Amino acid sequence: METKGRRYEGPQERHNRRSCALTREAILSFSNVYDDRERAEAYATLKFPGTYYLAYRDLPAIIAKYVPGREALDFGCGAGRSTRFLKNLGFSVIGIDISSSMIQLARNVDPSGTYRLVADGDFSAFEPARFDLVLSAFAFDNIPGVAERGDLLRGLGRLLKNEGRIILLGSTPDIYTHEWASFTTKDFPENRHAKSGDTVRIVMKDVQDDRSVVDLVVDLFASAELDPIAHYTPLGREDEPYEWLTETSVAPWVIYVLSKKNVERLP
Repeated sequence: METKGRRYEGPQERHNRRSCALTREAILSFSNVYDDRERAEAYATLKFPGTYYLAYRDLPAIIAKYVPGREALDFGCGAGRSTRFLKNLGFSVIGIDISSSMIQLARNVDPSGTYRLVADGDFSAFEPARFDLVLSAFAFDNIPGVAERGDLLRGLGRLLKNEGRIILLGSTPDIYTHEWASFTTKDFPENRHAKSGDTVRIVMKDVQDDRSVVDLVVDLFASAELDPIAHYTPLGREDEPYEWLTETSVAPWVIYVLSKKNVERLP
């Protein structure tokens, strides 16, 4: 039906138009979503509150089990939270990121740390087989496209020593459809219908910057040169000092441990 020269939109058409607009917005601005001073400052001093506690709680034991050495690369280090985490575990660690805002704030918070701005996918500054551990904490949640993720993983794999490990910490699809101690998704019901490659939105409660973060739902990794040798989905426990909402029954995070292909695994 036509009214005053304007075409009538039904509910499904409005939903489709909005979804297309979100997708265009994500494609145009996705790589720069964290290269923003206000957002960078919100993340700079964030520690491990609430739901984030579960992301890091089990990492020391996992790293101790699978990683024999102490040379580490923190891929997508952001404002340096995960880099400082590795330093506190005794690693000699280099944090890298494509966001100049994040790298500058990481250096401000941790002047003694090593943080480098790198071009997207450019690991040429590092010799092959240098690192015992490559940690990626949530970086792959913000990289659009399975092919690009695969390329990055292959590049990171070439930086590993033979017995080295890549540990990927990422979001499960469930994080975008539930309420959490640290996140809310109630204002984005369209998340429940998202398929691989679609945009999803989530708002953090633990920072003053309450703008929604746009992520893409895609397969976490796909690389012919890496073997997934373990994965973990940490749940909250009743004896922990947090007011869990969904965390005790549904895992918001997943932790993957990857090795090079055809390399003998540690016991």
